[in-house]
Amino acid sequence: MLKRGIVCLIFLLPLTAYCQDSNLGNWIMYFGNKQINDRWNWHNEIQYRNYNAIGDLEQLLIRTGIGYNLTEKNNNVLLGYGYILSENYVPDTDNKTSVNEHRIFQQFITKQKFSRVGLLHRYRFEQRFIEGDFKMRFRYFLSLNIALNNPELTSNTFYASAYNEIFLNSESPVFDRNRLYGGLGYKLNDQLRFELGYMNQFFESSGRDQLNMVVFFGF
Repeated sequence: MLKRGIVCLIFLLPLTAYCQDSNLGNWIMYFGNKQINDRWNWHNEIQYRNYNAIGDLEQLLIRTGIGYNLTEKNNNVLLGYGYILSENYVPDTDNKTSVNEHRIFQQFITKQKFSRVGLLHRYRFEQRFIEGDFKMRFRYFLSLNIALNNPELTSNTFYASAYNEIFLNSESPVFDRNRLYGGLGYKLNDQLRFELGYMNQFFESSGRDQLNMVVFFGF
């Protein structure tokens, strides 16, 4: 199963090389979930974010956590930890500074299903330790997946995906950013699915575009 996922990811990587001359940013993401038993699960993820297509690191994010299903698999609470390395450009220069962040977060996920459409709501509260500074932030994430060639999102199904996520700080300025995303995915089986999409991320006075390449792996 893992070999199959690695092969598919290799086929996706040339797309990033093809876009290297573009100013379009690129995020390569892996999300893993281990179901320990009917109630407990282990979440793990790695995100490699580039300012351009590849080779100009913007951010490396490693996140993990332990979750608990409140009602079967539709309502989950999770306590997690994240490490984030950011490479920020100094304004009006080609120089970068490295910023290390350690993050503790709590989240609640609830899922709903309407025919071919699956909805997911995620509420996340973060405590951020950034180079000696402490900040807190709230995030609300709403996503939907629509099965295309099958009545449900089962094995061998193509699907459309979209989400919006808003970030709010605990202090001024309250608005941090908003992410709007649309993409297409393929669910190979219950353990593995792939997704390719476009995301617009906008801040209070600026915005950025990213090409997102995602692997979801359950084991």
